[in-house]
Amino acid sequence: MKTPTLLLAALLLLLQISGISAASSGQTPIGVLVTNSVTNAPNNTYSTYVTYRGILIGGLRRLQNANTGFKFTYIEDPNYGPYLQSVNGLDGCTQERTYWELKVRKPNGKVIRPNVGIGCYIPSANDQIILNYNKY
Repeated sequence: MKTPTLLLAALLLLLQISGISAASSGQTPIGVLVTNSVTNAPNNTYSTYVTYRGILIGGLRRLQNANTGFKFTYIEDPNYGPYLQSVNGLDGCTQERTYWELKVRKPNGKVIRPNVGIGCYIPSANDQIILNYNKY
């Protein structure tokens, strides 16, 4: 009985150590590009990071705390989670049919629309997060 217990303990220790090393392996650098398709205002670019396997909202919060030129707010929807309400003081508006669109330019240049929002999207290294003010 001692051998299986020791093997199980050793396996659990290995899994725990590998999880710790993966989780503490560092930072995932990302860029943030703020664009405006409604008024064609000048673009703003920023750099930040998420922690290993971290979600986008964490990187946006980190950017906001480190850079006085970047601000964002979000609304917490009980069914769908957080979604962008404003970026740099510009709000999406139902009456004006405007909103903040989330897109991502992957390192290979391909632009995608994630099927999740800022609270669930896990950026890859060197993703360029595009926050685009748009009309619907």
